[in-house]
Amino acid sequence: MNRFLKIVVFIPLAIVLVALAVANRAATPFTIDPFNPGNPGLTVQWPLFVYLFAALALGLVIGSVATWLRQGRYRKLARESTSELQVLRDRPTPPPPVVPAATALPRPGV
Repeated sequence: MNRFLKIVVFIPLAIVLVALAVANRAATPFTIDPFNPGNPGLTVQWPLFVYLFAALALGLVIGSVATWLRQGRYRKLARESTSELQVLRDRPTPPPPVVPAATALPRPGV
């Protein structure tokens, strides 16, 4: 399955990303000040693919953090179950109950 995923998804994705980076090499201005876009102190000029890759990385980080936060209750439940299991394992086991020996019943017809 890992090999299949690598061949079908990752290799074509890498080809598309490399083609995108080669096609978008021109410097593009990015300004933080929307009211004065010509302000050189708040404007950077990088190739467009840098912005695209930065947006992709930011999306991955935000998605990872959101997933980690949503799964917190399951991690807590797993920790509680593990500690409860450890307590049960450490508890000494009680001796088995003593069962009285069965008395011989008379067989019918004897």
